[in-house]
Amino acid sequence: MQNQALTYARDHREQYLNDLCEYIAIPSISAMPEHAADVRRAGEWLRDHFIALGLQSWLIESPIGGNAAVYAEWKHPQPDKPTVLIYGHYDVQPADPLDLWQSPPFSASVRDGYIYARGADDNKGQHMSHVKAIESYLKASGSLPCNVKFIVEGEEEVGGETLPLLIESHQDLLACDVVMVSDGGLLALDQPSLEYGLRGLVYFEVEARAANRDMHSGIYGGNVQNPAMALAQILAQLKDNTGRILVDGFYEDVRVMDADERAELARVPLTEATILSETGALKTFGEPEFTVVERMGARPTLEINGLWSGYTGAGQKTVLPAIANAKISCRLVPNQDPAKIFAQVRDHMQRLAGPEIKLSFKTMGDGAFATLIDRNSPQLRAAARAAEATYGNRPVYSLSGGSIPVVNEFKRILNQPVVLLGFGLNNDNIHAPNERYALACYEKGTEASIRFLAELVA
Repeated sequence: MQNQALTYARDHREQYLNDLCEYIAIPSISAMPEHAADVRRAGEWLRDHFIALGLQSWLIESPIGGNAAVYAEWKHPQPDKPTVLIYGHYDVQPADPLDLWQSPPFSASVRDGYIYARGADDNKGQHMSHVKAIESYLKASGSLPCNVKFIVEGEEEVGGETLPLLIESHQDLLACDVVMVSDGGLLALDQPSLEYGLRGLVYFEVEARAANRDMHSGIYGGNVQNPAMALAQILAQLKDNTGRILVDGFYEDVRVMDADERAELARVPLTEATILSETGALKTFGEPEFTVVERMGARPTLEINGLWSGYTGAGQKTVLPAIANAKISCRLVPNQDPAKIFAQVRDHMQRLAGPEIKLSFKTMGDGAFATLIDRNSPQLRAAARAAEATYGNRPVYSLSGGSIPVVNEFKRILNQPVVLLGFGLNNDNIHAPNERYALACYEKGTEASIRFLAELVA
């Protein structure tokens, strides 16, 4: 059955590419209200595509007025076979700035072995690889090696508030033995990566206030505190000069890596030179006792994402500002609680502030817990065998520096393992102009999915 499906997929590459081009031509930008009808249209397109393949599919409406999720399942359940739930999202980022695109962002352009369009990689191309794996099995042999369900949402790019509620309220419908998420990347066209951890997140704003209005810096300067200076001094005391975070208790729940895990992470081909090349940074920076790979996924962070105060226009304005603001994020590792970390950072900053400065804080969302996946689970081993057979190399196991909050929700609510096997490349310009997806990634992703479904029952 597997070999028949692989042959069918290879023989129908052009058709599969045309289907993807049609799908990504729909400008399903969830962040822009003027594209609400397009977001809906993308969900309906995918639902209809599932139905045309012989699956049962329908839209699950949001309980809070958000975008619908697309659900699909094969019509012929096999009680003695495992069930995989495949996740994806059909909404995309805005395409701005448009003048930096070399071709229209919603008119798929195929050149030099890539398909260029917004959503080509993130995430339409990646979950379509799974869709086409199902099509290959059904068209080639009329059956699937295991039970398959899909849940593809339309709000991931705007925070995904609806999906956790949908998972909670549709647990029986979404019941499975493993969740497959392809929303990441390969390290190279021939080097797969299985992520076994995602960092969590807490994000907040802080306002420092010293007076009830802006003041003349000549009259009042030297007699009242400048909140911009005070906030800068407070922020500067959150880390030492090696990058270690100085907030009391910040590291007390951080998971300690054992020697085997550090040896596995050492296989990830990411070096200081890679970081410098990708970012243009002058020098790498961070806790010196950890490698760049370990710092990227196994260590927590505290970063200033925005900082503003006073007059920033052209010319001079000798003003002493009344307030200063900063946006701060912390990427968290397993065992760290977002609420606890926020409270620790807030309390630490309050202790650093003098009586002449009033700090106020506002959290942005509820935060997200980190996710850790058992590297030795049977489902992850099945994905590793499928990836090695597809790409020709044993996958490396890595910890992601980013956050996909819904992964933790799947684990928490459905109480089943999650497999994170991405099909894109790190230089695919996701969220940026000229987003792209290699044709080889699309084709190999389909083959990896075909093999994964077979390996689950091997």
